[in-house]
Parts: sequence; structure tokens; C-alpha cells
Amino acid sequence: MEPILREIATVDWITIIIFSSVLFLVLAKSLFYSRFLNFIILPFNNKYLFLYNKKDRLMNWFHIFFTVFQLLNFSLFLYLAVTILVPDQTLQSPLLYLIILGLVFLFLFLKILIQMGNSFVFNNQKIISEIIFKKITYLNYSSLIMFVANVILTYVLINSKMVVITGSVLVLMILSVGWITIIKSHLKFLTNYFFYFILYLCALEIAPIIIIVNYLKD
Repeated sequence: MEPILREIATVDWITIIIFSSVLFLVLAKSLFYSRFLNFIILPFNNKYLFLYNKKDRLMNWFHIFFTVFQLLNFSLFLYLAVTILVPDQTLQSPLLYLIILGLVFLFLFLKILIQMGNSFVFNNQKIISEIIFKKITYLNYSSLIMFVANVILTYVLINSKMVVITGSVLVLMILSVGWITIIKSHLKFLTNYFFYFILYLCALEIAPIIIIVNYLKD
């Protein structure tokens, strides 16, 4: 008998990431359906923020599910953007994605840690936790755009720079709406600590965007 060579298809790890993120999205929708409906209209209606901006605002399963969804898709979007915009300088492998995922998680964790530390220093835990909740909420919402962009870049318009740019612009628009909402809601507090607010804004919000853009341009 002659041996028959069978080709075993390699597992598409990007598909695994996308479907894993969908699992957390489905859990959030299935277990917290009314909350999910309020969350979906967030950029057009602040009802979600008013209803759920209370005790345990950060440590609840809906928020946790969506944050995991956001981390997976945010990291994948960054990975795809880097591999598309600077293909010759990038190692295209699951290892790069894991590195990006780790860096994104570490960066977000340190940001929250620094903000909570400042809240204890200035004795404003309630207001700072509200601001953190709103920021993460808008970031989680922007992950829906990242998810759609990831699907398009993986299965439809592969290696499309236009999708990367469009997705980035939409994400920045959503985050801008979030910042405008936060500033309007806490204008008095931010005015009292204006110097620290500007310092934080430059160091932890604007600087990372500039670094990423400069890397992609180079």
C-alpha cells in the first residue's frame, strides 16, 4: 500500500480570537439584555451612564465581559493595523499579537491604578471612579467598531489601509464623545485640578496616540 499524504489545515488563530471575543459579547447580551440595549445607544443617549454609574460600577459581569471583548479586539485591531501599514518591519505571528495584548492590558491596568491612586491622594474616590467608569465604557463601545473592522480586514477587504484608517477615525470619534461627556459632567472638578488634568491628558491619553502614529509613519 502506498502511503497517502493528508494535509491537516492549520488553525486560523485570528478566527479563534474573533470567535472568542464574540463569546463574551453573546454572554453580555444574553445575561444582561436590558443593559445591553441601553449600552448600544450610548453615543446618542446617556441613559446607560445614568442608570449604571453607581456602586460596583467597575466590578460587574457585564462590564467585565465587555472589557475582555474590548481587550481582544483592541489588540487584534492594533496587530492588523501594524502588519498592514508597516508589513516589512513587522513579525506577522501570534507572538506579536500576544505581545500587543499584554502591553495593552498592562497600559490600561496601570492607567486605572494611577487614577485610583490620585483619587486617594486628593480624596475624590467617588468622582474619579465615575470618570474611570465612563472612560472604559466608551472604550468598550469603540471595541464594537474594532470588531467590525477586524472581521472586514480578516475575511472581506484583506490588508485594506482604508478600513484601518476609517476604523481608527470612528474609534477616535467615539472616544472624543466620551471625553466631551466627561468634561461636561465634571467641569467643576476638572477646573479645580486643571494642571493635573492637563498633565494626565498629555501623558496617558495623547502621548500613546502620538507614539503609535510616529511608529506607523516610520
